[in-house]
Amino acid sequence: MSDATIYALGTPTPTRAHPGALAVVRVSGPRAADVVELLTRKPLPTPRRLALRTLLDPSTGEAFDKGLVAWFAAPNTETGEPMAELHLHGGRAVVGAALDAIANLGFCRLAEPGEFTRRAFENGKLDLTEAEGIADLVAAETAAQRRQALLQMEGSLHRLYEDWRGRGLRALAHLEAAIDFPDEDLPEGLADEVRLAISSLQGEIEVHLEDRRGERLRDGLSIAIIGPPNAGKSSLLNLLARREAAIVSETAGTTRDVIEVHLDLGGWPVVLADTAGLRESGDAIEQEGVRRARARAAAADLRVLVLDASDDWRTEMQAITVATERWSPARDIVVVNKTDLVAVDDPGVVALSARGGTGLPRLLSRLEASAEAAMQEGAGAPPLTRARHREALMDCQASLGRALGAPEVALAAEDLRLALRAIGRITGTVRLDELLDVIFRDFCIGK
Repeated sequence: MSDATIYALGTPTPTRAHPGALAVVRVSGPRAADVVELLTRKPLPTPRRLALRTLLDPSTGEAFDKGLVAWFAAPNTETGEPMAELHLHGGRAVVGAALDAIANLGFCRLAEPGEFTRRAFENGKLDLTEAEGIADLVAAETAAQRRQALLQMEGSLHRLYEDWRGRGLRALAHLEAAIDFPDEDLPEGLADEVRLAISSLQGEIEVHLEDRRGERLRDGLSIAIIGPPNAGKSSLLNLLARREAAIVSETAGTTRDVIEVHLDLGGWPVVLADTAGLRESGDAIEQEGVRRARARAAAADLRVLVLDASDDWRTEMQAITVATERWSPARDIVVVNKTDLVAVDDPGVVALSARGGTGLPRLLSRLEASAEAAMQEGAGAPPLTRARHREALMDCQASLGRALGAPEVALAAEDLRLALRAIGRITGTVRLDELLDVIFRDFCIGK
């Protein structure tokens, strides 16, 4: 347990415009009980029961609020240390007086970003994946992000990675036995059993690495709007964004670069990208725009092809879909725009008037269905959520591959040990202070 007692405001900082109805100040550390007793001049309340107390500044004896106090006895607390919470009125003067009173005690310091959660990790209350889940839950902007973060906070990734580590440790124990006791009669088929265990781990980790659901949820599903010039791509972007995010002009080739808008699409986080019109051009800048448009379409999770109802849109649709990498007729969407000028009756496309909004509900329904299908790929196993995890698992895969091809048992054991160390870096089984600093510095104060 740390020697320092820390404190922080666990709710948003009140402002003149938004004072807040309530504020919660959190305290954790060996002298948390002293904070409560000195600020209330009464004994500690019953653990895990809110008690009404008058809060006073110990240096002056002046009351600054009347609120609720909660006391949590170690080790059954979030951080594993003695903890207390002060539930106060949310005005700036009250919050400022409370923080000043604690600071003036002389034995507490303001918590660093993420320090409460870091202490929970250091005291064995959660592993690194669960800590990252808390950070993701705080940052969640959509329902899907919230659900994923909550599952990770509750240990879904922890259980998966610990299962892999446990199986790897058993295989390593068998290799160590073969090294340490070469003259003993070890079970027949031991080498084949170890090889099978390593191969099984490799296969499961490979599937996990191919699963992009978690990263899509964190960063947003990528949707590229493509099509010929003047088909209404920018108008569609503005319609979906409900604001003037892109310039709309009748002059062909107005959009030269990729314009991005972040949306909540039926609970799924989405990055919608408007791209340059696809056509042959002698203008060097427009050529670069077209190149970026094609690259963005190829890299996107979904594509929306926008065509002009007043043109030969069927011919253009055929040419563009054939030329577009990763085009999927089952998932990608064809939108025929400007149906206020020319009617379109084709069940295979979405007829739309970006000017009047006709057809938008059907388009939104199609987009949500395609987004859900993309997010549900590989559903069942917990998704990989961070680049840090991916990097460690790729190191693990490389070590497992070397272990399978090692010419000697001792070399195979060392490579398997490195593979387990890579998994341990994800959960925090391998303790690296620099790694911890990177993870926890992105937390907010008081968390």
